[in-house]
Formats: sequence, structure tokens, C-alpha cells
Amino acid sequence: MYWWGRRSLQSRLLAAYIFIVLGPCLMVSVYSYQAINNTYMRDAIAKNSYVLDMEKQHIFNQVEAMERAVQMAYEDKEVVDYLTNASEPELEKLVEFNTGTLVNMARIQYNNPNIEHLRLYSKSTKLHEISPIVFREERVAGEPWFQKAMKLEGRQSWSYLSNDPDLMQRFIGQTSRPTPKVSLLREMNRPTGNHIGMFQVDMLLERFTPRTYAAAQDNQTQMFLVDEEQQIFTRRDPSFLKDNPRMAEAIQTRLQAYRETGEWNIHYTENGHSFLLLFTPLDRIHAYLLNVVSMEEIMKDISNTRNLIIGANVGFIVLLSVIAYVLNAFILKNLRLLTDTMKKVRRGEAYSGILIKGGGEVGELAHHFSKLMNTINTLVAQAVHKQALSKEAELRTLHNQIDAHFLYNTLENIKMKAEIEDQRAISDALTSLGGMMRYNFKWSGEYVKLRDEIRHIENYIEVMNIRFEHPVQLKLHIEAIYLELEVLKMSLQPIVENSVKHAWSTGDEEAENRMIRIEVSEADGEIVIAVHDNGTGLATEKLSALRTTLYAPEEQADDFSGSREGGRRAGGIGLRNVHQRLQLFYGEVYGLEIHSEAGSWTTVFMTLPKVLLTGDPER
Repeated sequence: MYWWGRRSLQSRLLAAYIFIVLGPCLMVSVYSYQAINNTYMRDAIAKNSYVLDMEKQHIFNQVEAMERAVQMAYEDKEVVDYLTNASEPELEKLVEFNTGTLVNMARIQYNNPNIEHLRLYSKSTKLHEISPIVFREERVAGEPWFQKAMKLEGRQSWSYLSNDPDLMQRFIGQTSRPTPKVSLLREMNRPTGNHIGMFQVDMLLERFTPRTYAAAQDNQTQMFLVDEEQQIFTRRDPSFLKDNPRMAEAIQTRLQAYRETGEWNIHYTENGHSFLLLFTPLDRIHAYLLNVVSMEEIMKDISNTRNLIIGANVGFIVLLSVIAYVLNAFILKNLRLLTDTMKKVRRGEAYSGILIKGGGEVGELAHHFSKLMNTINTLVAQAVHKQALSKEAELRTLHNQIDAHFLYNTLENIKMKAEIEDQRAISDALTSLGGMMRYNFKWSGEYVKLRDEIRHIENYIEVMNIRFEHPVQLKLHIEAIYLELEVLKMSLQPIVENSVKHAWSTGDEEAENRMIRIEVSEADGEIVIAVHDNGTGLATEKLSALRTTLYAPEEQADDFSGSREGGRRAGGIGLRNVHQRLQLFYGEVYGLEIHSEAGSWTTVFMTLPKVLLTGDPER
């Protein structure tokens, strides 16, 4: 703060302008950046989710084609008869089956060019194999996918293989290119429970899900097909798996968690690269289709947008700083001239006047500075004279000052003398008066307990009853717990004093059965203290005037304070002060209300919040 205080006004104004503008700029920039970031993310997710759904629809179309092929073969009576024949078929039937039924089977595959193989496996070892459709089961009986299909007992089985081996084993010793495929298998039981064969429809995965094996144009996305055994099928090159070796394990782990909990986290980061893992389950074929999206290009676009926003803010702040500096230099020109003149006067140089054109605060300051310099000698003389008067006033104050504790101690001495002389009435009166003085002198805070305020009122009533032949009776209807309530000091005493002075007319001062009752109640969490007297009450006109005084705006206070009519109108100023204090310390909803019936009674209601005090009675 010391360093800041030593900066010039122009520098501080410039810094203030920058700070004032920088805050809104930063808020707008951060909000805009977040909105743009969210928009990029939403667009990327929506775009690639659409591609994923399109590929899913393509897969289901291929699934339906494969299922139709199996169903047509399954329902072909000639095929069933051929497979159920336990003996070797005759040559004529074999030729008929080859030229008729197998041609129809081949036509099924011809009508669905994406189908790679349509095969029938026979349990019988006496049937002739007719390549490439009819084979004996013994060729594939040991394969895991065959055993899996056998366990389903006639239901469809989907298996995913990493290659497509040649059943005829015509290329022994040659290594074929991996050709992943998906197989649909269905066991034939005729009659039910009697296994006679197996149907198989194969389709290469590059046709089954072409986007999984085709490279994207920007190489920013890659699709994966994962079967229920956690095998991952995708293109080999280009592939995210090469640069991110832990991605495959992460995909398998998240799919396992999804099967267990149903939760899926689309965000993945490895080697400083961020990806979106979008997926959709393929329950129909017991697999999952994933679309992995690289965030590299998206983050570049977001970064470029961020840099553009930062650059725009910096440029705007620099431009604003230059403009503000030039304008401040022009505005503060006269102020610097005035400052230089003051420095000359401080060094003792003769003041020859200052000429500043224009008005405004600086011109007014220069005018007053000139008048100051012209009257400085007079002010010095007046200062000496005032100092002398001040010393005289201090002496006079010391002479007139009375120690409040001296008065209290004096009352205690008089009280003791009265007790010695057996003047009990005087002693009790002095005790009450001393209690009142002690309560008034001990003003260490605005709040006291209701117990202390009531004790002060009791002392006041005892002192005032000295005047009356028939004393005023003070009745209290207060539960013990309410005696710990927080009230403003000297808030109830003016109300009671107002009742004592004005509740009974001048000619009725010696009336009997004069009573003031104080009640405390609670309503809706608020405390209501009622001060009730059985005096002459107020006429409607006087009650209205008293309420007007109580609730009058501040600017009308002087008009009412000058009014000193008879009755309670004169006491309205004291009640107004209590009402204003209550609203000042507790709020506008609290204060006083006055109700009265002419010739019968008057009640003042005080409303305040419920706060219990503990410890020191004053705080």
C-alpha cells in the first residue's frame, strides 16, 4: 500500500481503468471460452455418435441378411432330408441334390454378396462332401466356436474369429493374410434333441462393419468391435493402438465395468493425448461397437480460439491504456500546475498568484488555494488567539466537572445516615435513586437483559411514588425464561415514564387503584412486550396525533418536536426516540404500536426479535 500511495494520480487512474475493464473482460472471455469449449465437445460427440449409429444400423442390416440365409437353409426340406439320411445316398438323389438344392443354396449366397461362406456340416460320416457348401462335422468338431454352438441347442450362436482358415487345407505351409470374420451358427435337431448337423454363415468383418476397418479421411477417429470374450477387432494401420498401447486394456476394463455397473466414462487420456470413447452395445450379436475420437484437432481449434480471445483482450487493454493515458494527461494538466505552485510555496518562494483557465474541481481548488494564501497570516493570528481561548475553556471545564461516582457515594452516605436515624422511607427512596443512577452511569453497551430493565423500572416507580398519596402499582406478568431476553437499554423506562406522567389527568393525581402492567408474550418467533395502564386513555384525535408523531418521517421530526400540547402528545417525542432506536438496531419490521380507549386504558406494544442473553448482563 505504501508503494501504491507513492504513485502519481495519473498512474493510479490508469491502473484503475485497466482493473475496471479487465474484470468484465476476463469474465466474458472465460464464459465465452467455456461456451466454445462445450460447443466443440457437444458437436464432436453428436457428429461421431451419428456415425456410430449409422454403422450400427449397417451391422444390423448384415445381421438380418445372415439370419435370413440360415433360416432359408434351415427350413429347406431337401436339405433336412439330405442331412437326416443315415445311409449313403443313391447317385440319382445325389445328382438331384447337387443340381437343385445346392444351386438354391448358392443362389442365397449370390443374392447376398457380403456373405463369405454358407456351409452345412453333417453329423453323418457317410454323406458326400460337396465343396464349398456341404462338409462333415469331423472337420470342425474340435473348434471352440463349434463347441459353443452345440451348447446352445438350436439357438443362434455368434462367434468372432481373427482369421478364415481353409477347411480343405489346400494351402498347407502357406501363411495367409489375417481375415477376421463373424460367424452365425445354428444347430439342427430333427426331431428335437436329435443332432443331425450345423448351419454356418460367415461374413468378413471388413464387410460386416466397414468403418471399423476403413481408415478415416483425417485419421482422427477409429472404430472398434469388441465381442463378449473381450476380443478387439479394428484396422491395423493407421491405428491408435500403436501410439497408445494401454488403450486396448482400458477399453476392455471399461466394458467390464459397464457390464457390472452400467456406467461408462467417455473421456480417456494417454501419453498426453485425449480421446472420446463413444460406444453402443450390440446385444443382438453379443458385441460392442466403439468409436474412438482423437481430441487433437479439436483441442487445436479450442487452443486457437483461446489464443484469439487472449490476444483480443491484450490488444483491447493496450489500446484502452494508451487512450486513458493521453486523456488523463490532458485532464490533469492544470492539477500538475497547481501542484508545482504549492511546492514553490512550501520551499518559501513568494506566491505571485496562479492562473488556471476553466472551471471544474481543479479550478475551484486553485481559487481556494489563492484565498488560502491571502489569509494565511490572519489564520496564524487567529490560531494563537484560539489556543488561548482553548486553554481557558479547559480550565473552566475542570471547575464545572462533577464526578458521577462522587454523587453516588454521597447518596450512599446519606442513605446510611437515614438508616441510622431509622428513616426507612428516606433510605428506601435513596436506595432506588442510587440504583437508577448506577444503571444510568453504567452504559457499557446498547443491550441489557430484560431483568435489568425491569429492576430499573421498579426503582423508578418507587422514586415517583414519593409524590403520590396513592402510589402507582406495577404488576409484572413475565415468565422466568423471558427475563433473560435481550432488550435495548432504556427502552421500556421511557414508556413507563410516559404512563406515569400522562396516564392520569392533573386533577386525578390522587386517584386510587392506579396500575401499570407489563406483560411479555411470544408470537411467531417474535417477542411482544405490552405496557398497559388503566388511566384516562386518549381521544381518537389525540391518539391519531400521537401515532403521527411516532411514525413521522425524519424530515418532519422538528415540526413534531416543537409541539407541546397537553396529555400524551407531549410524551410522543420520547416514544418516537424509542421506536427509532428499535428500528435502527433490530430492523424496520420492529418498533412500537399504541392502542387506547378514551376514559379506560392505554397499551403500548413493543415488538422485538427473540434473543436470549447469557453471561454479562450488558454487552
